[in-house]
Amino acid sequence: MMQVVLVVLGLVIAGAALTTFVWSIAHPDRRIWPPKRYTWVTPFLVWVPTFTLFGILFVLGIWGWGILSLPNWLRFGVGVPVIVAGNIVVWSEVSHFGVPQTGGAAGSLRTAGMYRYSRNPQYMADIAIISGWMVLSAAPLALVVGIAAIIVLVAAPFAEEPWLEEQYGDAFEAYRTRVRRFL
Repeated sequence: MMQVVLVVLGLVIAGAALTTFVWSIAHPDRRIWPPKRYTWVTPFLVWVPTFTLFGILFVLGIWGWGILSLPNWLRFGVGVPVIVAGNIVVWSEVSHFGVPQTGGAAGSLRTAGMYRYSRNPQYMADIAIISGWMVLSAAPLALVVGIAAIIVLVAAPFAEEPWLEEQYGDAFEAYRTRVRRFL
């Protein structure tokens, strides 16, 4: 029963985030993400759902550990390195941006580091972490919630790019023309 509750909660969080991004894509003048104003509430609205979703994925992976019959070379030889690499990239870039800017606060346009190769290395790294965990855990319910989370992470840049263009103008346009959105 608890697994069903976690799956539903994970899908609700992913659905709410996706709805936020789709709304912001369709209505950039009334966007929700990135926030028009960064206040003391913003970190809670960003990080509580984010870490809750990652926590749900972790717990579902532990509960369903190894149910899917994936070979160990794949689970440990691919899953673990992908998780480690994703964490290195995401936390390295968070250290450059800072937590507030990573969570939606205005700041500077970053084009160095991993941003030389992708306009969204943090989202790509989060996708890698989730994908690696789905492979490592080989848990069907983690797969369901993980796919929903990946869809959200793919949608997020489409909500952010109009705001980035508004914030940084020609600098963002020049950056966008030379660096791909993903990889």
